[in-house]
Amino acid sequence: MEGTPLVDRILAELELLARNVDILERLSDNHPMGIIRLSEALKLPIHKVRYSLHLLERQGVIEPSAEGAVVTERAQEYLRDMERSLDRMSEITRHLKERSSAFKARGQGTPVPKNPPPPARTRG
Repeated sequence: MEGTPLVDRILAELELLARNVDILERLSDNHPMGIIRLSEALKLPIHKVRYSLHLLERQGVIEPSAEGAVVTERAQEYLRDMERSLDRMSEITRHLKERSSAFKARGQGTPVPKNPPPPARTRG
């Protein structure tokens, strides 16, 4: 079963975040690097690398150079902020799982027929 559209969007954003961290790690180890080298090294399509670089540059985490992208001093702050956000997401996720399990255990959430039969008539 696939997730809901909202859950699918959240997962896509988390995958983007993971890709951004992969790019930062690669740039930290092998900087500077251009889009093509990053794409080949990470086995990612060029358009995805380009988009991640654009996002990271807008946030001041990387900057362009003649040889390719380089990591800025802002990267450490970005990673700390991301870790705090991920901790908060983990708390929310744990809480949602607990609530979902409790809801299922009560037997609620079972589908209701779209056209339930009319109530039985009583004689009286």
